[in-house]
Amino acid sequence: MSAVSRFARKSMVVTGAAQGIGKQVAIDAAGEGARVTLVDRSPLVETVAAEIAASGGQAVSFVADLETWESNLGAMKTAHKAYGAIDVLVTNVGGAIWMKPFQHFDEQQIAAEVQRSLFPTLWGCRAALPHMLEQGRGAIVNVSSVATKGVNRVPYSAAKAAVNGLTAALAFELGTKNIRVNAVAPGGTTAPPRAVLRNASAPNDEERAWGKEVVAQTIESSHMKRYGLLREMSAAILFLASDAASYITGTVLPVGGGDQG
Repeated sequence: MSAVSRFARKSMVVTGAAQGIGKQVAIDAAGEGARVTLVDRSPLVETVAAEIAASGGQAVSFVADLETWESNLGAMKTAHKAYGAIDVLVTNVGGAIWMKPFQHFDEQQIAAEVQRSLFPTLWGCRAALPHMLEQGRGAIVNVSSVATKGVNRVPYSAAKAAVNGLTAALAFELGTKNIRVNAVAPGGTTAPPRAVLRNASAPNDEERAWGKEVVAQTIESSHMKRYGLLREMSAAILFLASDAASYITGTVLPVGGGDQG
């Protein structure tokens, strides 16, 4: 356990917690005393929860596809039943499914990108809100992206720009309710190979070339000319989730090595 326990006894829901940024946030938060509810469509989230429990933390898991409203309701009910409150929500589900110039997206692909990278955040905030209003407190951190301006990801970029708008509007609406709403906008992030792929179809040569353009643009847009680390993303998210950020709301914090998105 960390010597600093910013989240002692606090109930925190982390979505997209089976791998990547969400997994890192859940592990780090539990290490600082949070009682975490890990949510993901992959059963791997159960393994992460078991790892946290084995290390002395408190964790429960909920397997669900958070692109649906009903699954978000179920996730929040699970967290509230387990811990009696929802003090913090980190909405982390999202990610570009395809990377290619906009004219190559078809109607179904555009809809799928928006469904994937906007609605889990929109539904998650709405599902958690009654619990936070009833208890009179809460902190929400939405995971956005600096790729609101990036090549070969227009539908994803639009969805993440909507997450930024949601963050600003909801923070304004809840400003007098003791509920803070912020977002972190990660840049490119170095992580282990994904256990569950966003796109199960193997890319062809042209798609691989478009993907390389994304990597090149991501590095070039960063002042530091590198990808970020999982712990660097987690640190920013947990700062905004903590009481140290008690007078910060409606803010989108870019964590892209200088890339502001």
